[in-house]
Amino acid sequence: MESVKEAGEVCESPQHMPGRARTTINFAAVEAAARLFRALGDASRLRLLAHLLEGERCVGKLAELEREALSTISQRLRVLRTEKVIARRRQGKHVKYALADRHITELVTNALAHADEPAEKPEESDQEEFNGEQQ
Repeated sequence: MESVKEAGEVCESPQHMPGRARTTINFAAVEAAARLFRALGDASRLRLLAHLLEGERCVGKLAELEREALSTISQRLRVLRTEKVIARRRQGKHVKYALADRHITELVTNALAHADEPAEKPEESDQEEFNGEQQ
């Protein structure tokens, strides 16, 4: 197997490239992002978010769409709201839920689009390299 240097591939890490500023990891942001992904990682909560891509909805409508009890939907919404994935507003006696912001909308849209893409067959050279690394 040829080395990375022989293959002509160069690591672009800032520590390997003099003159470039090094990126500092914000550990609090990483923890918050991990909590966000845990909230998004449940299929039933992700389905609620997919419904909210179409616009704001009240708990009753979401329960109807999901064919679930109001209390079940409310619990799922609470988890999403705690992680600031959704926002709510009161309209009379109803509470309407919507995606929190553009970032969440793009994240959910991109995740669903990515999951719907057909699986690509790995190129033979990629597969050989992967198999070589496993040994």
